[in-house]
Amino acid sequence: MAKKCFLLLLALVLYLIHSQSTNAQSQNKISPIDLDALLQIKNTLVDIAISTSPHFFSSWDFDSSDPCSSFAGVTCSSSEQSRRVYSLVLGTGLSDSPGLTGTLSPSIVNLTELTQLVLFAGIVTGPIPLQLGSLKKLRVISLTNNRLTGAIPESIFTLPDLHTLDLSHNQLSGTIPVTLFALNQLKVLVLASNRISGQLPSGFPQQLLHLDFSQNNISGMLPQWMPSSLRYLSASQNRMWGALNCLELISELVYLDLSMNHFSGGLPASLFQPKLNSMLLQRNNLSGGLPPLPPYLYGPGSIIDLSHNFLTGELTQVLVGVESLFLNNNQLTGTVPKEYFESVSLGRTKTLYLQHNYITGYPTAAVSSSSLPRDTVAVCLSYNCMVVPAVVGLMECPGGVGGQISRPAYQCSAFHNKSTISLKKEDHINI
Repeated sequence: MAKKCFLLLLALVLYLIHSQSTNAQSQNKISPIDLDALLQIKNTLVDIAISTSPHFFSSWDFDSSDPCSSFAGVTCSSSEQSRRVYSLVLGTGLSDSPGLTGTLSPSIVNLTELTQLVLFAGIVTGPIPLQLGSLKKLRVISLTNNRLTGAIPESIFTLPDLHTLDLSHNQLSGTIPVTLFALNQLKVLVLASNRISGQLPSGFPQQLLHLDFSQNNISGMLPQWMPSSLRYLSASQNRMWGALNCLELISELVYLDLSMNHFSGGLPASLFQPKLNSMLLQRNNLSGGLPPLPPYLYGPGSIIDLSHNFLTGELTQVLVGVESLFLNNNQLTGTVPKEYFESVSLGRTKTLYLQHNYITGYPTAAVSSSSLPRDTVAVCLSYNCMVVPAVVGLMECPGGVGGQISRPAYQCSAFHNKSTISLKKEDHINI
């Protein structure tokens, strides 16, 4: 009797162990829908150089491996009976990896629990799947440095939880949908280096921190109401125009690049603050003078480039201490304040470009071979309305005019007379 009871107890224990094992296997099994989607994704993408070992898809063995535990770039949930893919990272992103080629399978849209989709650099072609906007849980979409074509699906700009959208360095075309402003979770938007055209939407999400649509074919003006939260804004190398007044209320900017456009008008005084450590506005049509403000405490690595504009007036002290300062190719006049050369002598300023202006003087005592560390700095005053000191000779000055160190006297006289007449007209109007 005791033996029979023992056998029954043993059978019960074995049954419970088997049952627990079966339940565990059931919980660890990936959803058949997700499994099929991964298979379709692999069928449309291949490693550019499969001879390299190991290549990205070497771990994607559908016959013997568990995708959730062994497939590179695949991360699954662990709480459901049927496990679902919630993160898909395609490619390694390593510098020695040539990346993937092929196309993005529309089957990605069957991964309905996906929160993150990343495609590292390669030569993937074709369009972004139109149905991507049906993945309502997506928070991160990063498909950079490939050869994707076509328009950005408008449905992407309706994803309720989208935090980061980076489609930079592709061949995408079309316009930016006006529905963009409704993305109330979006913090990072990067569309740089594409073929996007048209004008910008009338507004951006107000919580946006990082906005980059540089190197496209975008025209028109910046929206009147730019997000006050912006810390990074780049719109360089487009066809944009208009004044920069819309930037006056953006107090958190750290990086600003609007270079190589057609922006005009004056420089908002609010842009001149130490928090804005990089301000690149070169090659526009900006005019007016520098604000008459005291110098700020610009830190190491600071760069301000206002070159190739139409800035006028005397050089104020507002930019003293900037590490790399480019004011060349403008219409600045007067004498360079001694504080700029003192900053060079102290090693705070390492590049000071003032060439191709109408500057008439500099503090002789501050400019000498003993005070300027010529081996570690680049200072240029050539092609102005003065005799250039030998210590800052033509060797440090790019874009020389046939070896001409000083601007011809007739140019200086003509510019001075024109400026005087303009000032008299302005005074007459003010009266």
